[in-house]
Order: sequence, then structure tokens, then C-alpha cells
Amino acid sequence: MDYLRYLLEVIRDGGAFMSWLETKRLEFGALMAVKFKPLLEGKSFVLFCDDERAWYERYFLQKINAKAYRPFVPIFSLDNFYPHKVRNNEDILLLNDLLEVAFPNGFVYFYIGSNADKKFQIARSRDDSLLWLFDEQLQNSFSLSSKDRDLDEKLITLYKLFDKSLDAILFSKVSL
Repeated sequence: MDYLRYLLEVIRDGGAFMSWLETKRLEFGALMAVKFKPLLEGKSFVLFCDDERAWYERYFLQKINAKAYRPFVPIFSLDNFYPHKVRNNEDILLLNDLLEVAFPNGFVYFYIGSNADKKFQIARSRDDSLLWLFDEQLQNSFSLSSKDRDLDEKLITLYKLFDKSLDAILFSKVSL
């Protein structure tokens, strides 16, 4: 099955909580189809969020490898590698060097947050980063509004869609 058709079915079966995604399905699907490929090729995702979404990072990391029937997915917290504040571009270069050594198969930054947060500069230091951004639409990113009163619920819905997509891809139910 084609990934975009699969997304449409999952969104429609998800009821009211996922209905908002139907209009953003093509944007999300096209981005994720490209970004899942490095994961399948053995690269790791280094996840981090802006300060306001620290709760979401914890939620995402607690859930992603909790399924007993699925192989572990290499998604790690940036804070585990670099728990300090990034002060300048030199810090970012050193961090990238560290992660290149830690992940010899490669890695992709997965940033969820605002472009006003200093952590955004870390994600922007690499062209292949996966970005879920607030209040800005950049090429190769998924955009949400930070003023949306249902933002937290939408983030949880996005996690569920990400997770279901991973299952479908890993178990060859869909093709990218």
C-alpha cells in the first residue's frame, strides 16, 4: 500500500482527534516518507524539543520503544549526549562532531519547537534534520501553530501517527 493512502485511512479511522490532520496529510506524509528512509538505513534520530515542549520529548521517548512486539527504534534524547546550553556555533560544531563519532551509521536531528529557541540552531546546522516547527513554514518541515489551544492534543496525535507509521513501515504494510 502507498504511504499517503495509508495515512488517509489511519487519519479517517482515528476519529475526531485525527480529523485536523486530513488537510495536512500531504504535507506530513511527504515529509515523513523522506525522513523515515534514513531510519530504515540504520541512522539514528536525535530528538529534542524547545523548552516549552520538554514534556513532549519525555512523552515521545517513553512511548517509542515501549512495544514488546516491535524492534527497538534508534531514537535518542539530545540531552543525554549534551545536557548543556548551546552558547555559540562552535558548541554546535563540537556537538555535531561528538554525534558523528557516537553514531557511525549517521544520525538525523529531530527537532520539535519554535525557531526562536536556541536549540533550533542545532537542528538547522544539518540539512537532513526533521523539523516540526511552530509558527513558521520552512521547506522540509511540518508546521503547527503555537497559539492553537489544542496544540498538546495535536502533538500527541502526531506521535500516534508517527508510531503507527513506523509499525506499518517496519512490518512492510506500506511502501515509501
